[in-house]
Amino acid sequence: MDATSWASVWAIVALVIFLGLIFYIGAHKTIGKALDDRSSKIAAELDAAKKLREEAEALLAEYQRKRKEAEAEAEQIVAAAQREASALAADAKAKTEEYVARRTAMSEQKIKAAETDAVNAVRSAAVDLAVAAAEKLIASKVDGAADAALFAKSVSEVKTRLN
Repeated sequence: MDATSWASVWAIVALVIFLGLIFYIGAHKTIGKALDDRSSKIAAELDAAKKLREEAEALLAEYQRKRKEAEAEAEQIVAAAQREASALAADAKAKTEEYVARRTAMSEQKIKAAETDAVNAVRSAAVDLAVAAAEKLIASKVDGAADAALFAKSVSEVKTRLN
């Protein structure tokens, strides 16, 4: 055998001794344990990430539910405000119509009172004018004593008719 063959043999023998020593010391167990630990650590991290994702999804669902509730509540508030505004508008319209009706009735009463006052004033003026005309007519036709008696009688008649 030549030197190269002997070197190959010694390299193989050294490799076998080295591998035997590694198995004897239990390095393969340590490496396996390290790989198992790393595998379990990665699995734990994946589980934690899965839990975090589930929590995030639950929070998202809760916030979406709360948003929908808030939107529904806002719609209810708007609807209530619209109903209240409609009621206020109807109330204001009714009060305005009532006010106009009252003012119209008061105006009609004032007009009737003014008409009555005007008719009474015209009657009074007509009576005064008739009395004055009768007085002038009687004064021209009757003497002083008969004049006074006739005048007193006419005035008393007018007074009784007016009252």
